Amino acid sequence: MHDIRLIRDDPQAFDAGLARRGLEPLSAALVSLDERRRAAQTELQAALARRNEASKAIGNAKAQKREEEAIALLTEVSALKTRVPELEDAAREADTALEANLAVIPNLPAAEVPDGLDEDANQQVSRWGEPRQGEWPEHADFAPALGLDFESAAAIAGARFAFLKGGIARLHRAIGQFMLDKNTSEWGYTEVNAPVLVRDAAMFGTTQLPKFAEDSFRTIDDRWLIPTAEVSLTNLAREKILEEKQLPLRFTALTQCFRAEAGAAGRDAKGLIRQHQFEKVELVSITAPEASEDEHERMTRAAESILEALELPYRRMLLCAGDMGFSARKTYDLEVWLPGQSKYREISSCSNCGDFQARRMNARFRREGGKPEFVHTLNGSALAVGRTLVAVLENYQEKDGSVRVPEVLLPYMGGATALTPG
Repeated sequence: MHDIRLIRDDPQAFDAGLARRGLEPLSAALVSLDERRRAAQTELQAALARRNEASKAIGNAKAQKREEEAIALLTEVSALKTRVPELEDAAREADTALEANLAVIPNLPAAEVPDGLDEDANQQVSRWGEPRQGEWPEHADFAPALGLDFESAAAIAGARFAFLKGGIARLHRAIGQFMLDKNTSEWGYTEVNAPVLVRDAAMFGTTQLPKFAEDSFRTIDDRWLIPTAEVSLTNLAREKILEEKQLPLRFTALTQCFRAEAGAAGRDAKGLIRQHQFEKVELVSITAPEASEDEHERMTRAAESILEALELPYRRMLLCAGDMGFSARKTYDLEVWLPGQSKYREISSCSNCGDFQARRMNARFRREGGKPEFVHTLNGSALAVGRTLVAVLENYQEKDGSVRVPEVLLPYMGGATALTPG
């Protein structure tokens, strides 16, 4: 959520930031709504003050036998009692209109974010590992012999669901457990078992609502299935005033995630890349403003370290202004090499949201002797478990259809060193 005062103070800078996102100027309309809101509030406050003043004056007028004055004051107070609710409604409507307009405007990109409107303008920052070359099948073609079952899942749930059975299910579980252990033991994140059903306010706080409602699943009791544990974990700071010494807060969780993929018709329909139900290990940090840039680098390194431990080639991409997510001011994407597609595919996004989400959640902290300030929030995947499984399957596959288990996952595999067709 944007601070209307900053828009009012520097509308040109705000519109310039929107232009980098490919959006038209909005400052004039927002300032106009704000003026309407402030005018309504001023008129309401004046009416309330006059009603209180007139009510007190009635007693004095009666005490001094000034009957005509008392009658006039009573008439005025009566009129104000009718007028005040009208002004309260007008102020409330103006405030709601401004909030509704602000709620659908994305965060502004940081200065160092490159210009551009789509992924073609993203910049490669670094690359690790040597991509596996040669002709290799995609996981969807060879993994059914290892226990990957799309047909049975489609029969009971429809498209974009899968059964994992036997060794491939064990490997999937091993990947998630390895990620949690690495995030907690090496990077100091606190493991959280988080709700996967949340209320509107939680989804609004992390910007899934109102703009992206169609991309999420809603239950019959008006809760939402989380599209990412970012929703649950970031809202741990909701409506709180933290002490500076508590920061940074670092949380990690392995959860089921659910996405309707409403805007992805026809994209990645084959395989595990884009499913309605999937598991993801999420990282969330809550920091002081001056610490968020360093925390962003640290979080991205935590995600990269998992790929390196698994010996999966990847590259780090700095997203351009037009390709970032709604709430991000700066995002790094990590893209892993998939031999079956002979290309890099996104496996993690690590974003610094600044105070954008904190304003929506009223999440603040207080320095010693100071006034409350908004925290900065960050989130990143470390990693999407299903996509990591795909990367392991394709990078560790053998010509006979088997898949070697990465060395770091062996302690989680109950003695199995490979998945074999059967």
